[in-house]
Amino acid sequence: MIAVSARGEQLPMEPAHNSGQSITGAYEGWFKNPDGSFSLFFGYYNRNLKQEMDIPVGPENRIDPGGPDRGQPTHFLPNRQWGMFTITVPANFGKEKLTWTLVANGQATMIPGSLDPLWEVSPFIEASGNTPPFVGFSDKGPFQQGPRPIITALEANVGEPLPLSLWAADDNKQPPITPRFKLPPVFLTWSKFRGPGAVTFSKDRPPVEPAEFEAPPDTTFHGKATTTATFSEPGDYTLLVTANDSSGPGGGGFQCCWTNAQVKLTVRPKP
Repeated sequence: MIAVSARGEQLPMEPAHNSGQSITGAYEGWFKNPDGSFSLFFGYYNRNLKQEMDIPVGPENRIDPGGPDRGQPTHFLPNRQWGMFTITVPANFGKEKLTWTLVANGQATMIPGSLDPLWEVSPFIEASGNTPPFVGFSDKGPFQQGPRPIITALEANVGEPLPLSLWAADDNKQPPITPRFKLPPVFLTWSKFRGPGAVTFSKDRPPVEPAEFEAPPDTTFHGKATTTATFSEPGDYTLLVTANDSSGPGGGGFQCCWTNAQVKLTVRPKP
């Protein structure tokens, strides 16, 4: 679900723009957690082809009620970004709603999220039996799959490349609709999710090379990927890495099967 205000709407026949356009939250749906709570699942659509934007949590980037900070991104990449974060709500959430408001380039948009039965999704298994990759920050785990991220904490210095490694395993089942281009069993995308400065990755899509480790059961592809991240300013950052399988970004529209992981960092001034 992508809802926009009239001011922020782009006409269907209007040419795409490199910059100056709105950013709209995208409500992907909801799913039930094992403890009885629910997760609301969000991405976004940045209508700019080239303009990345930073919108701090506050009046122009807020989720209500209970916000403004509900774990949403403050750095926005161009184009459509699928299922980048979840918000956990209690078992008695009922018919309540959360609303994500974004103001970008002077254009305000709002997107509601609720437990409407029409928006229930299955992010852990697709109808054909395909499941998301498992990921971990160590070859010994723990490993996790699905949109609720596994999180690790690290420290870094400004201007010094920080090594980042991720281990991934997947069932390597092919999706019911084959993507236009053949995709590897698992591919990763690193990006800045939050932070005060620029983040430069040596490879934002590092290849996942086959590797031997004690992987979760029922997986046939096992691999490891490495990259580095360099930070321009000190402060607190969050990096997001998304692991997609051969169903591709957004799971081909089926809201399955990908996995999120986050790295939370304290970046110190250069010694």
